Amino acid sequence: MSGLPEYDGGRLARDGGVVVVTFNYRVGIEGFAQLEGAPANRGLIDQVAALEWVRDNIRAFGGDPGQVTVFGQSAGGGSVAALLAMPRAAGLFRRAVAQSVPGTFFSPALAADIATAFAAEPGLRPTVADLSTVDPFRLPAAGDAVTAKIGQWSARWGRAAHRTIPFSPVVDGEVLPVTPWQALADGAARDIDLLVGHTRDEQRLFTALDGLLGQVTAEQAAIALEALAPDGARRYRDGFPAAGPDELYELVNSDWLFRMPTLHLAHAQIAAGGRAHVYELTWPAPGMGGVLGACHGLDVPLVFGNLSSGQPALLIGDDALTEAEALSTHLRAAWTTFATHGNPGWPAYDAHQRLTHLFDTRSTVTAYPEDTSRLIWQDQDFTILPLNDR
Repeated sequence: MSGLPEYDGGRLARDGGVVVVTFNYRVGIEGFAQLEGAPANRGLIDQVAALEWVRDNIRAFGGDPGQVTVFGQSAGGGSVAALLAMPRAAGLFRRAVAQSVPGTFFSPALAADIATAFAAEPGLRPTVADLSTVDPFRLPAAGDAVTAKIGQWSARWGRAAHRTIPFSPVVDGEVLPVTPWQALADGAARDIDLLVGHTRDEQRLFTALDGLLGQVTAEQAAIALEALAPDGARRYRDGFPAAGPDELYELVNSDWLFRMPTLHLAHAQIAAGGRAHVYELTWPAPGMGGVLGACHGLDVPLVFGNLSSGQPALLIGDDALTEAEALSTHLRAAWTTFATHGNPGWPAYDAHQRLTHLFDTRSTVTAYPEDTSRLIWQDQDFTILPLNDR
């Protein structure tokens, strides 16, 4: 993944005067399945190994091992959140940027049950001994087979099945002792400078990929609200009385998976006396007819400054490159200034003013804009996703 053109760190490093290190880690079954005979969270352990390499070698590249900033988006944002909570990552970085943090952290029981289903596809048990007999290239096929029929496990796997998320970090009590929100509330990252944020329309891209853009039925919206929203549908329908099925579907999916977990990470940090800066990307992607809005993943090409190849080219298109370049310059300056000095250029977030930087063609600093969602979720904790024993 880090070898893809959109993740080339050359421009970010050159223009920001920083050293950029990108790395791969194990994902899927190999990285996060709960397997007998293997440690949990192998994908996170890989990341710690990469950070240890940075600590031991980065001076040779002009870097300072005492001024390391970790940053990641989506699963990478969840990894950054997990690293903040991991004892073995302590001292390996000074600052953290978590973009679109997913709220999905599994219990060992849930992870083990999912691993059992995956291993059963080739007729095996979820053990290192059994799976080591399988060609690694066959493992993704087993994953695809389970994912294709994930609905049959919805009663047992709950929200993980509802959103088709078969793998996530596991709160195993050792590698990852508690959830990131609990760890930060307990002060685990009080001395780490934190920058967190999300896009406005996180769900829009997934809705488009599912072929549901503009096609969400009242029943589909009701199912999503019942599965994901605090107290079911009532608070969303009361908070957004003019919203139709499409908007309600987008809102609750965006909030549950990315927007509110990200915001709550900032809340947990400041509750423990730490410092956090919050942003939202509101600039709508002009590519593909402009239907995707400020969708999930749009921040990646803007942060790296790689705007005209691969997926970024589809999101941004040719007609808005000048506009995208200006916004990209702004984001890159904020990220690199934060990495260098711990301040991205706007005031820290607090529980009263809730100042948030909105990245757009005319960027502003204002109170957190998704306030109705914030109030709906303000008393909800992002806890471990359990195995439903029924």
